[in-house]
Amino acid sequence: MEKMNDFISLHDITKEQMEDLLKLALKLKSETKAGIAHPILKGKTLGMIFTKSSTRTRVSFEVGMVQLGGYPLFLSSNDIQLGRGETIYDTAKVLERFLDGIMIRTYAHKDVLDLAKYADIPVINALTDLLHPCQVLADLQTVYEHKGKLEGLKFAYIGDGNNMAHSIMYGCAKAGLDCAIAAPEDYQCDENVVYNAKEDFKKGGSRLLLTQDPAEAIKDADVVYTDTWVSMGMEEEKEERQRVFMPYQVNKELFLLAKPDAIFMHCLPAYRGFEVTEDVIDGPNSVIFDEAENRLHAQKAVMAALMG
Repeated sequence: MEKMNDFISLHDITKEQMEDLLKLALKLKSETKAGIAHPILKGKTLGMIFTKSSTRTRVSFEVGMVQLGGYPLFLSSNDIQLGRGETIYDTAKVLERFLDGIMIRTYAHKDVLDLAKYADIPVINALTDLLHPCQVLADLQTVYEHKGKLEGLKFAYIGDGNNMAHSIMYGCAKAGLDCAIAAPEDYQCDENVVYNAKEDFKKGGSRLLLTQDPAEAIKDADVVYTDTWVSMGMEEEKEERQRVFMPYQVNKELFLLAKPDAIFMHCLPAYRGFEVTEDVIDGPNSVIFDEAENRLHAQKAVMAALMG
């Protein structure tokens, strides 16, 4: 595998690196289920910085690190001085003396960029307000498992033009999927991310559609995806967001516009009756728990590639 220094954004990696990570994730998953051990990171320690809590991120990284033979060290915002007086530079220079890699899940994307800039060990972006690359790597693994391919498929995302939408654009461009994003006028994707994504789609040859019409986005899609309308830290906007996004609810009527064998995906946590109805998320086309499981294996591939 072509060497990666950090895993910050799917925009930063090559098509070949993406393919290699997905192949490794699939291999690690099948061999783990067959009882084959992978002590690739024996004797190594991953520092896991959380200023934003998560069920799936913490459990999948901790279990993944153990399955790779290493040691996961959980660091909440109460455990470290980052953001409470100590600079990111000092934090990075200290942690690199103790650890073999750093995973960080936080709000400001700049914090991850600065940590990667100053630390001489690999840094993994486990989520920022701008991007969620680990989730999309697991999503693409899931699509491949259910469809047997990635190139030429249509991936439709319905909802907020947020960190998920951003990483989905980057991921689809690198993996060769057409991508359609439907978001309300005042909740469109970040302009810089869209610019970068359009450049990636040009190089890769697949297509990007940005629209305010969920029916246009979902038409003939192979994959239908949505996310919560009210992310952590947005609780004050809850009522307004629910009003604006209700026409973007993925319900049975909308889902029927996709291909008959389309799969439904959601990064979770999900709020049934809001961004998606029960008959879709709990229906036969839903693969949300396969998708959640693949966070473990996709992230193991990232850790093995960076720290192995």
